[in-house]
Order: sequence, then C-alpha cells, then structure tokens
Amino acid sequence: MQILITGSVAYDYLMTFPGLFREHLLPEHLEKISLSFLVETLVRRRGGIAPNIAYTLALLGDHPRVMATVGRDFAEYGDWLASKGVDISSIKVIEEKFTASFFATTDQSNAQVASFYPGAMEDASQLSLHDLNGSHPDLVVISPNDPAAMEKYVAECKQLGLSYIYDPSQQIVRADGDILRAGLDGALAMFANEYEFELVKDKTGFSREEIMSHLDFMVVTLGPQGAVVHHREGREEVVAVPTGNIVDPTGGGDAFRGGFLTGYRLGMDWATCARLGSLAATYCLENEGPQGHEFTPSEFVARYREHFDDAGKLNVLLAGNNK
Repeated sequence: MQILITGSVAYDYLMTFPGLFREHLLPEHLEKISLSFLVETLVRRRGGIAPNIAYTLALLGDHPRVMATVGRDFAEYGDWLASKGVDISSIKVIEEKFTASFFATTDQSNAQVASFYPGAMEDASQLSLHDLNGSHPDLVVISPNDPAAMEKYVAECKQLGLSYIYDPSQQIVRADGDILRAGLDGALAMFANEYEFELVKDKTGFSREEIMSHLDFMVVTLGPQGAVVHHREGREEVVAVPTGNIVDPTGGGDAFRGGFLTGYRLGMDWATCARLGSLAATYCLENEGPQGHEFTPSEFVARYREHFDDAGKLNVLLAGNNK
C-alpha cells in the first residue's frame, strides 16, 4: 500500500515552564489575560504533522510520501527525512519564505500552550494531487495544513477516486460545519482526539452515528486512557501502553497515527492497529520532540509483546519485506 501524507511541515520550538499554568489563570479576568512565562529550556526540533506521521511509518518499514510546501531553510531537514526512508519528492520549496514554525511551552503537568506560524505552509494549495509523479497512492492522509489546501485535497481525492483519511484536528477551530461535512462525506476514515471529536459533532450537527454513516472507520484517541476505533461492525477499545517516563507530549498523536496506519496497510485487525498506535505514541512521549523516538522493528515488536498477544501477526514486521 502506497501512502501519501499531506499536511504541515514545521520546525518545533519547545520550551518547558517550571510551574503550572493553571496557578496563574484567574477565571474572572480571562477577558483581559496578559501573561508571560519564564521558561527553563528551549530546543528546536523537526516537526509538522505530515513528516511526524511519516517518520513513524518509516521506522516500521514503510516508505511513505509527504506532499507539502516548505521554506528555504528546509534542506537539512529534507536530507534527514530522506535518510530515514521518507519520500520527499512531492515536497515543494517556497524560496521566499521560511518553513512553518510551532512554538510550544509545556508546564509540569504536561499542559501545553502553543502558537503556530504558517510560513511556507500558506502556499500548500499550489500543490495538486493531479500533478503527482508516478502512480496514484492507495491512501491519502489529509492532515492539518493551510485550510484552502485541505479543502482542495478533499475535492481532488473525490475527483480522482482516491481513498482518504480525514484528519482535521488542529484546523477544526478554523473550519465551519459545511467544510467539515464535506471532508467527512466520501472519506474512508477520520482521526480525532476526544475533544476534537466533540467539536466535530458540535460544528457539523452530526451525532456519532451520523458521522459513522459517512465512514468505514473512525479513531478517537483518549490520551492516557488509550483509544477507541469505531467501525462498521462495532467498536474496539484499546488501552494506552504504560510509561513512567513522559518527557514531552508533543507529537504523540502523530506517532499513534503512524503506528495505526502501519497495521492498516498490512491488513491487521482494528485492535492490533490501535495497539500499534498506542505503543508508537508511548515511544514518542518518552523522548523529546515529535521525531525524537527511535526503534528498530524488532525492538518495537518485542516491546509490543510485553503488553499484548499478537498471535504471531507482527512477524511480518520482522521479515523486512513488509512494504
């Protein structure tokens, strides 16, 4: 299965605050909030939702393609992605701009305040699925990006008859009900966290059953509580893989998607797909930055089997020919 991932490519500037945000929020004065937090650390990491998902897929033996726009500062990042097995041939450099940037501050409870500068991502609608070189992908992931680009890719997937996963997450706030309904109509699946799922229901006016009437399956991640996969035959609930060493929550959901999609492309059952996602997310949480985790397929499978019985299904990941 050839997977094409569309979405943001960004540099992540990650900071830590040695306190709790909630201790400095006055509910009765939120309309005039003005706060500055003195942070302890600052690091720059490679990020962006599309390469974050692709990175975990590549660690697990796939060769996913990313379609996105980046700035003139992307060369080193691109070389690094390619060295990890990610196909960057559909990434376009916008020479007069910088790559998008994500600024996030995390407190001692892992609460996070973030801002996003779009940069070259604003030009993502210049790209078209009609212009892809080579064969069309078997699956397109439409993840957060320039809003016009996301709408365009949804329309083009329908025009070209391409299966796509709708993953609006951070852009749900920017989208109105009509845009979200159009994204769901004709999609293979949707990914969202628990709060995003409630936002989608609120903005579309759809119930869970009405959302599922448009999809083959839907994945709702629940943070430390794991995830639930809704599908045509019912639902599967999966627990999170435990860890006592959360370093950074950034990118955990993207890693989950990479793990889940690994199972999906290999034709595995829903529970196994979600457990693969859960373990990938835990690896990410235990490291700094959304692409700070590293593992071999054999290390991944061994850790999976510490928590779940795969009945030998994951042997395909050990064979080295699972693309």
